Amino acid sequence: MANYEFLLVDSPAEGVRKITLNRPEKRNAISTPLRKELLAALQESDTAEDVKVSIVCGAGPCFSSGYDLSGNLMAEAPRYSAPGDGEWSRQVTESWLSLWDLAKPVIAQIHGYALAGATELAAACDLVYVASDAQIGHPVVRVLSPPDFNYHPWLVGFRAAMEMMLTGNSIDGEEAARVGFANRAYPPEQLDEKVLEVACQIAKIPADLLQINKRSVHRGMEIMGVRNVIRAMSDYQALAGNLDSVQAFKESALENIKKVVDRPAAAD
Repeated sequence: MANYEFLLVDSPAEGVRKITLNRPEKRNAISTPLRKELLAALQESDTAEDVKVSIVCGAGPCFSSGYDLSGNLMAEAPRYSAPGDGEWSRQVTESWLSLWDLAKPVIAQIHGYALAGATELAAACDLVYVASDAQIGHPVVRVLSPPDFNYHPWLVGFRAAMEMMLTGNSIDGEEAARVGFANRAYPPEQLDEKVLEVACQIAKIPADLLQINKRSVHRGMEIMGVRNVIRAMSDYQALAGNLDSVQAFKESALENIKKVVDRPAAAD
């Protein structure tokens, strides 16, 4: 098992690997180095004979506050993207789509809050379990753009997607499970135990069969166009960057973007 600077990796049960985002002092903000390590760790798990399923969670008070806007997110990005408008949104979308192409299932375990880019990471996982009091949302739609990896219509449906996209408000864990963003919500003190129970159930299934079972669901979604539509939606993120209101915001208040993303979700 490789050593990582921004992740903690352990095996809490047979066949289960737990990957913990480990920047608690930064609320596990997803920097490019962290994203590269996460993708590498998941790929390593995919080829490890002793791993059947991976859990992705966060250290400290939350899952993640989203992308780390304090650094250059395109510096040494993990995937190549053709330059020009949409370069960022295309490469980050392809990064998250790569989780769908893994042979082994990936579970997102959300506590505290998951905002902006953190919701994109969670949406790319195969299963999502949340604390009932978790706060989940994409507040940057208020000032900057729709998500890079725009999962909303596919996971939560038309009405809930519209409300989330037009308000930027967060939803709690119970609501996330009700509308379909998450599989289930659990009391915060039970989340670790309950997620591990699910992971252990999955780990009892032979890895070769798991791969077929996972792929059968993704292929069905792809036949319905989900992958093409999400790729097309990344163009809207790029388009938003050219809007007059967004340009004005960037010029006058770029330093406030991080404050918007990191604002306690309970304030919504």
